[in-house]
Amino acid sequence: MTYEELVQDHAGGMIEKLVTWVVSQDPVEIRFDFQDNDQWAVVTMHIYEEDKEIALRLHANDQYNLYFGYYDDEDEFFEIIHALTEEEKKIIPEGLKKVMKKVLSDEEGMRLPGNFLSR
Repeated sequence: MTYEELVQDHAGGMIEKLVTWVVSQDPVEIRFDFQDNDQWAVVTMHIYEEDKEIALRLHANDQYNLYFGYYDDEDEFFEIIHALTEEEKKIIPEGLKKVMKKVLSDEEGMRLPGNFLSR
């Protein structure tokens, strides 16, 4: 299975893995980021031993993306971005959604205990 197939076909499982990690962190950081005219709140999990990262991004208009970044064998970095379906959005705890919306609206990151976000 390619990484593209993994993200496309198993996004729900990847979101669950990320959420499980997020709620176990103390603290967890939700950052504000932007590029050109696009702005988003993001929470990221790094898998250093595999040179991968999984992130959940919230953009304007309640648009969530699953972000998967990885290095190939030649150390070239690749990014795969998957727009979440309504069903996939339901996996995200309401507490995490609220904090991500606040980070996006305030344009300022936050650090909180992960268990606070699982509510």
